[in-house]
Order: sequence, then C-alpha cells, then structure tokens
Amino acid sequence: MTTAYQVNLKGNPIEDESLQPASVFAIGSGHVNPSRANDPGLVYDILPDDYIPYLCGLNYPNQEVGILVGRKVDCSKEKSIPEAQLNYPSFSIVFGSTPQTYTRTLTNVGKANSSYDVEIVSPDGVNVKVEPKKLVFPKLGDKSSYSVTFTRTTKGAINNTTQGFIRWYTADYSVRSPIAVVFKD
Repeated sequence: MTTAYQVNLKGNPIEDESLQPASVFAIGSGHVNPSRANDPGLVYDILPDDYIPYLCGLNYPNQEVGILVGRKVDCSKEKSIPEAQLNYPSFSIVFGSTPQTYTRTLTNVGKANSSYDVEIVSPDGVNVKVEPKKLVFPKLGDKSSYSVTFTRTTKGAINNTTQGFIRWYTADYSVRSPIAVVFKD
C-alpha cells in the first residue's frame, strides 16, 4: 500500500472509468509495485489485539471478537476507539468542524541509521500538521510514532470529498499514506 504507484506505465495519472484522473476513492493507494513492496523501508504494524477496542466499540459480542483475536475478550473492560485510530497506513477522515488528531507508529524494516523526512500534500479545505517532521531509526526493527492533526480551513471545500497524502522519505525509500476526506455539512 505505502509503495504503490499513482501513475500508469506512461507516467500519467491513473484514470477512472470516464478517463479522468482517478481519485483515492477509485484507486485507493494506487497500483502495487511488487519490488518496492518487498523492501518498503517502513511498515505500519498492526496485530489482532489492536483491533479489540475498535471491534468492541462497534458492539460486536465478546465471543465474536474473541474468535478474531484467538482468545477470550471482555468488551466491557475495553476502551472504544474509532477506525481512524487504528495503525493503518491511510487516513479516512469524515469532517464536521472539529479538528481530529491521530497517531501512527512505523517500524523500520529498511536500513539501520536512517532518518525520514515528511512531505505533506494537504487535501483542499484541510490543514494537515504532522509532528515530528523527521523520524529517526538507529536500528532495524526500531519503532517511531508521529501524530497528524487535520483541521478544516476557512476556505472550505468546494466538493464533498477531497484527497491528499503524507509521505515519509529518504534517498532510498518513499512511504506514502493516502488521505481521503469526506465533508459533512
């Protein structure tokens, strides 16, 4: 997902069924690049137990959540989280007027002694703030977290949906996370 292409073999934007540049809603992260997926640099790890607060918050019965995670679960003891708080390599934001902040954790599977800078392409009508602006990984397997705050701007949204991305990069790696925004007014 994080190493996918957003252009076709001719270097042009991927098109939708009407031959227009496809939105994130049509292509997701893009076309898979198997060689880059084999050596992505960074990964967004998520384990079955990480889904427990989300599934319990959706009011799944204890037994069904337990089947998914392979152990007994008591949802009454779990704190609920929204889908957007899962450690996914993408952001799906439904916007009213309240800013939203989410945290993601990346694991270094690329090279030791690496540091990644961030590039932010904010969706129209949204300010995206990422902290910190640089992630440092002294060793393979090291983890580093960042937070992203999405704030609706006064310029507003012309469309009901918009898109952007966050990209962590070095000279050797590019790790892209798409942002899909739906405005509700």
